[in-house]
Amino acid sequence: MDNTILLVDDDLGAIELMGHVLQGMGRLQFATSGADALRLAQESVPDLVLLDAEMPGMSGFELFRAFKALPALADVPVIFITSHKDANFEVECFEIGAADFISKPVVAPLVRARVKTQLRLKHLTDKLRHIATTDGLTGIANRRQLDDVLEREWLLARRTGEPIAVLMIDVDHFKLYNDHYGHPLGDVCLQQVARALLGIGLRPADLVARYGGEEFVMLLPGTPRAGAEHMAQCVLQAVAVLGIAHAASPTTPHVTVSVGIAWESGGADRADLRGDGLGAANKPPKRSASDLIAAADIALYRAKHAGRARAHSQDSAC
Repeated sequence: MDNTILLVDDDLGAIELMGHVLQGMGRLQFATSGADALRLAQESVPDLVLLDAEMPGMSGFELFRAFKALPALADVPVIFITSHKDANFEVECFEIGAADFISKPVVAPLVRARVKTQLRLKHLTDKLRHIATTDGLTGIANRRQLDDVLEREWLLARRTGEPIAVLMIDVDHFKLYNDHYGHPLGDVCLQQVARALLGIGLRPADLVARYGGEEFVMLLPGTPRAGAEHMAQCVLQAVAVLGIAHAASPTTPHVTVSVGIAWESGGADRADLRGDGLGAANKPPKRSASDLIAAADIALYRAKHAGRARAHSQDSAC
């Protein structure tokens, strides 16, 4: 896969020179101001940024801090390029988190070697991060990634007033499935269910994760109650369409799931969490992302108690 390298310098001559030096090392993007660089990086996250430390308006250091403040850009390595020869300046670059430092006038072989090193390290880091946040069996997000994304989306929803919903999905009678067909086929079953969940018209911000064992979670930012209930019906149908035989199930002769739905209507001042059925008066005024998961878990329990192979949601106002 081609690398994307973003060059940021207010000097068009310097950009042209660096473009020539880096020719063939990846797809090059150019920006002559901090604002343009920030816009380009947000539209298409680069693998590496080469940044002039001294620019008018937004300086290189200010742009660097803006990158690090954004989750999508925080891990992108940045190489500072500057005409400064002062060792203290170089130390400052490293202290704020720069990946490397190149002095002007640039030496082409040195620039290429350092860029190649940083790109290699970036891809290794990305691979390790993928391993750390991906469920090894199903290939979808794991519990760690879910916790991180849920916390971020929860805080965003509280800040913007947008709704957020969670579906807790459990494969019905999965222990009986394993006992009857064996664990290897049980693993295949979970993989098929995971693929089915991924195939349900998800938006870029939505996330499907394996919560543990035979449980999955679907995180739906910006989704009100009606949307969450619609997605739950899509989940039930997608798994049913798989037609995975389950001769040991007392519910149906094929694999089914139960779904618990919880949602937060949005707004930092709201105290009632929709979907938990516990009543606002019994809850502390300050909510957390874990309350949303707990509400979905309670709704899932009720779906299973009502006979499985169905979705359940509960409005705490009822």
